[in-house]
Amino acid sequence: MSFTEDCIRDSLPIWEECLNTPFLRELEAGTLSEDAFLGYIVDDSLYLREYAKVFAWGMLKAKNMKDIRACYSMISFSNEEEDATRLSYLRKWGLTDDEVQKLPQRPENRAYTEFMIASARDGEGMAECMMACLPCMISYCWIFRKLFARTPGIRDTPFGPLVGDYTNEGYDEACRKWINYTDEICADMGKEKKSRLMEIFRQCSRHELCFWQMSGKPRTDLSVNSAPSV
Repeated sequence: MSFTEDCIRDSLPIWEECLNTPFLRELEAGTLSEDAFLGYIVDDSLYLREYAKVFAWGMLKAKNMKDIRACYSMISFSNEEEDATRLSYLRKWGLTDDEVQKLPQRPENRAYTEFMIASARDGEGMAECMMACLPCMISYCWIFRKLFARTPGIRDTPFGPLVGDYTNEGYDEACRKWINYTDEICADMGKEKKSRLMEIFRQCSRHELCFWQMSGKPRTDLSVNSAPSV
């Protein structure tokens, strides 16, 4: 078993908790309120902005062009693969990304991204960056594939485009690529360093759980009826 697989196995109970949050249960059932979904999309937009900053730290600490290319590739993937669906949902509510970016992150979202950025900033290099970012990327693949396997009809609900983004083969292939890259850069690290890295992975998985729990509650500063007036 590879190091990244060890990290996934360690955090899997947390991902199981994510799967059973009200937000994801209701999304699977097709009963999630539009206000809660709007809040999620808005906070996800704000999250992705901060997520990209983790790789900015990775580029600063990169020791070779391979690491720089890895950072650039992950930023590009996040923007190109996730933006289209997110922006489509925002347009439905009469919102633009520029309007959304003026809104504050909710506390759980802010705590998550601050931890990610601090892990990259205070770490030694790309290993810390990957440990901070992979739990989001890989857990989304795992969660949405679980939901789709249990409830294929979820693709026919208003949440289908979101589910499709994280269940397609391209997303799975990207996750495997980044797992392999992470295993490669962590291969020769000692037990103590790997223990610290696994803790970052675990803490980010816990922040993922908090994010899903947060998303079950609509934002208090925005609703589907007031969205165009942001």
